Amino acid sequence: MLRIGTVFSGIGAFEQALKSMNIKHQILFACDNDRFVKQSYFANYDIDESRWYDDVFDVKGEKYQNQIDYFVGGSPCQSFSMVGKRNIQDKRGLLVYQFIRLIKEIKPKVFIFENVKGLLSHNSGKTWNIILKKFQSLGYHVEHDVLNAKDYGIPQNRQRLFVVGCLEENNFSFPPPIPLTIKMKDLLESKDNSRYFLPEKGIKFVLDKWNQQKRYTQVDGDIALCQKANQQFNWHGDFVSLSLSLSLSTNIDKYYLSEKVKKYVLCEGTANYRTTIETDLEVARPLLSTMTKCHRAGVDNYITEGSKIRKLTPRECLRLMGFPDTFKIVVSDTQMYKQAGNSIVVDVLIHLLDTIFVGTSWNTK
Repeated sequence: MLRIGTVFSGIGAFEQALKSMNIKHQILFACDNDRFVKQSYFANYDIDESRWYDDVFDVKGEKYQNQIDYFVGGSPCQSFSMVGKRNIQDKRGLLVYQFIRLIKEIKPKVFIFENVKGLLSHNSGKTWNIILKKFQSLGYHVEHDVLNAKDYGIPQNRQRLFVVGCLEENNFSFPPPIPLTIKMKDLLESKDNSRYFLPEKGIKFVLDKWNQQKRYTQVDGDIALCQKANQQFNWHGDFVSLSLSLSLSTNIDKYYLSEKVKKYVLCEGTANYRTTIETDLEVARPLLSTMTKCHRAGVDNYITEGSKIRKLTPRECLRLMGFPDTFKIVVSDTQMYKQAGNSIVVDVLIHLLDTIFVGTSWNTK
């Protein structure tokens, strides 16, 4: 069983990759300072308060020394992103050194660090040279490369820097690209059947104990109730539940843009800012943590249906990050957009892990 520790844990892309690969693992500790992230993490993974840290500074690596097989994290990227201020003195930029501190204290067998591609060019490459030397000084065999999600099965043009360090001699190499066989539209939710799903008010009515006792409503029954001519108008009769939040359970309508917002997102820009307007892309633009704000269509991803235009739903964003529909959404749309945009693409980690397992000698099961 793999023993793992993560900092800046987000919604657990690494943990999800291991689950998808059916690899038994134990989370010895995880850390993130966002309470909404914590809600998502606790809803989807086997962890309790004793193994959770809100602040990376509270993690004392000596407690886990030589107990961790994989140590994974991606410190906040805003300091290095091309769309950010690119100021490493920003506290978020300095958190990379906490990741390095914990490697030194924990001494995991393997560490994986992820960040934006812009870290390589920050301050004309000087920042990266400093960070790379610190990684190399820890006594690991260190390799780094930029991997794009569209090269590993996910239709999103998302380039991210990955640093892999292994304690032992190994034959590790970064995974080669594979052909992309799906398009963004293949991951979209169905609009056609959303009309058959009840709004929140209807769900409360159907599940009301009194209504079920009176046999006005029934959910997943063995024998159907007596059908009524007007039952579709008053939420009476038989209903079927879904155990998962699948494509048909989302009310797509609320994601359509108003005419005012539509006019803004389809604008090419102003005299000082211009962008190319494209919608319905085959390969999505990089998902942003600020998607809820509705940037212009040259920055965000939008779907058109006739004269209407909508943004991606949170579930669609999760799919574009490689998360299956079994992933439970327990936070608001605003928080889910942020969490998806800040995550690592699960499929990239799966391919990366495959090559690490081949290149290292110890058992992963």
